[in-house]
Amino acid sequence: MEEYIVGGAVRDLLLGRPPREYDIAFTGTVEGFICRNPSARKAGNDFSICILDGREYAPLRGKSIHEDLALRDFTINALALDYSGRIYAHPDALNDLQSRCMRPAGPTALADDPVRVFRAARFAATLPDFSLHSETVDQMRRVAASGVLASVTPERVAGELLKALKTPAPGNFLRVLDAGNCLAPWFGEFAGASDIPAGPLPYHAESVLEHVAQVMDRCAGDADAVYMALCHDVGKTVSPPEQLPHHYRHEHRGEAMAEQLGARLKLSVRLVRAGAVAARQHMKGGTYPALRRGTRVDLLMTLNRHSLLLPFARLVQADSGVDHGERMRGELDAILRVALPDALRNLGPESGRRLRELRCAVLP
Repeated sequence: MEEYIVGGAVRDLLLGRPPREYDIAFTGTVEGFICRNPSARKAGNDFSICILDGREYAPLRGKSIHEDLALRDFTINALALDYSGRIYAHPDALNDLQSRCMRPAGPTALADDPVRVFRAARFAATLPDFSLHSETVDQMRRVAASGVLASVTPERVAGELLKALKTPAPGNFLRVLDAGNCLAPWFGEFAGASDIPAGPLPYHAESVLEHVAQVMDRCAGDADAVYMALCHDVGKTVSPPEQLPHHYRHEHRGEAMAEQLGARLKLSVRLVRAGAVAARQHMKGGTYPALRRGTRVDLLMTLNRHSLLLPFARLVQADSGVDHGERMRGELDAILRVALPDALRNLGPESGRRLRELRCAVLP
């Protein structure tokens, strides 16, 4: 049984970057691998993958390492390294690495596994210095036109999104899906958003989609903030055409839309709530110092209840250019120190009303 390090780890080594994970391909069958490695276990519902010592092992695709590479997603990932140090590469892999180009490994690479269109978007976010080969965009559009994206499981789409949230240029995830006509159905709220103005001049000269992507990029490094950025202006995508370039009450429309997006992708309850809070509250965050005391108390308590103050402040700064984070943190600390006197406890809703009044009183 022969084993090879394959895919992104080899790519990153050749690019001089530390690999984040190692995937191993082996000759033979899964059953044979487990017989040789009794501590290995099959990974969830994907019985072609084994986990051993925290690493993924899978049988070769095809009968040889060369066939395996030809069946991979992109040429820059169609690389293998054996344990003697020999490198195996797709015929275009090394040239595409050198020219920073992301090209499908074969003429039907994306159609063979439609989730690869989302992987293309994720790689564009992970490797922002790489450009998309025209064949990548063409294959994405053909996959989208075939209608097969609707049959991809939400867990696989969400897996690519969650990885994209942690990349250096997460806005590229949205831009590339738009370029490949692959926003619908999973991110259908943004289909057509590149044709909608983000707002009136001189405040916005870009489209809704580009504005959202830019805010996502400015939130890079905080995955929660990036997701909140994705959702914050989703309500603008359904603004009445006669109101454009204005988006009156888009935050009210956006809250439910963000919840629907998160539910469709089966994201965690916390992340769904983060998106909804971002959509509904980001306008208040941008004008935080001008808000009434009661509005500030309500906003801060909502953010504290969901542990979202820090990513929300990051989103507001990325969206408005103003950092209210320190003031928000200070005021939250102040209102959390407020305690009801014993005489006002256990009075039902009246206790809540009086506590809110006391919290408002400690704010400037």
